[in-house]
Amino acid sequence: MRTRIMHNTVAVVLAGGAGERLNPLTRDRAKPAVIFGGKYRIIDFTLSNCVNSGIRKIFILPQYKSHSLIEHTRDAWSILNPELGEFISNLSPQMRVGEDWYRGTADAVYQNLYHLKQVDAEYVVVLSGDHIYKMDYGHFVRYHQHRKADMTISSIEVDIREATRFGVIHAGPDGRVDGFEEKPANPRPVPGRPDKAFVSMGVYVFKRDVLIDILTKDALQEGSRHDFARDIIPFMYPGHRVFVYRFGVGKGRDVSYWRDIGTIEAYWQANMDLASVSPVFNLYDRDWPIRTYEGQYPPAKTVFADEDKGRAGKALDSVICSGVIISGGKVQGSILSPGVRVNSYAEVHESILFHNVVVGMKAKIRRAIIDKGVRIPDGMRIGYDPEKDHRRFFVSDEGIVVIPKGEIL
Repeated sequence: MRTRIMHNTVAVVLAGGAGERLNPLTRDRAKPAVIFGGKYRIIDFTLSNCVNSGIRKIFILPQYKSHSLIEHTRDAWSILNPELGEFISNLSPQMRVGEDWYRGTADAVYQNLYHLKQVDAEYVVVLSGDHIYKMDYGHFVRYHQHRKADMTISSIEVDIREATRFGVIHAGPDGRVDGFEEKPANPRPVPGRPDKAFVSMGVYVFKRDVLIDILTKDALQEGSRHDFARDIIPFMYPGHRVFVYRFGVGKGRDVSYWRDIGTIEAYWQANMDLASVSPVFNLYDRDWPIRTYEGQYPPAKTVFADEDKGRAGKALDSVICSGVIISGGKVQGSILSPGVRVNSYAEVHESILFHNVVVGMKAKIRRAIIDKGVRIPDGMRIGYDPEKDHRRFFVSDEGIVVIPKGEIL
């Protein structure tokens, strides 16, 4: 039953967002291509959900600074068999229906209706390529089918104070949507729970024929922003069968874990969660592997153990990827991507170091995100003098120092 339903399902992954609030990490790449957890890209989590759920027909819709993303999906995700009707295909804007780039999330799918019509699929799952979570889309599609829904929205409860950042859903006892507000100033709480609101995750499933019809009408609608949250949902729920699916049902500590890491602070905190002693989000779940591409790096290693002289290569409560060499330095509560080197007497605390970062001797780094290929000079201190950091680097409102890719210090 599961195989048949998922064989009739195609996924569309929206991966064209600029991710402006993650700048400068998105200065040279799209948000879904940003490194997460040391060796992954953010989009790997959505694509892993698809493959683990049995969805093997996947369109990715990139747009903004897409080269890094396209290269990564080519290298990491060329795993499906076209002879069996399986594919992961990037669909950049092709001007198939006009001369515009993708004008919104709904327009991105509309401009690719030609491809959706060519696929043997009854259901379309529309996903965001920039969230961190695990989800079996098979349960989601079966729920949609059982409800005989035209559209189903996956939703999660959040604190009422956070709900202003999301689309807030109102639904009856049977789960049918009877109201929706995009980023309201005063979100309506869940009945009986004044401190919680029910919000959209930006994860949808449609009957394909309904989606084609709705998007075609929206494309002709003057004044539409061609956005699923702002235009499609409000248009559909009064006259169509639109239902809400409650995310987070099942086993495991991370079953309800979902993060929209759209800001530097949220991104930093989600990475720090992984480095905690008992992280809520489990990267080590063999029943739900997260795939990615990783180069041919040697094993990680630590060298020098001269504690008496303060020179000891060690890592505590940290995520250490392949190819890392901690050469007489100390790393604590941090994420180190492949190829990082931490030299003697250096200290790295609560920081995220991307691929091939080199930390010089006696340098000290705290609460920082350092992008690929940066070399930290000997003795430099980052994250210890806010005034000096603001003069030299990008510093978030919460005090996280961010150094862009390839920056020369």
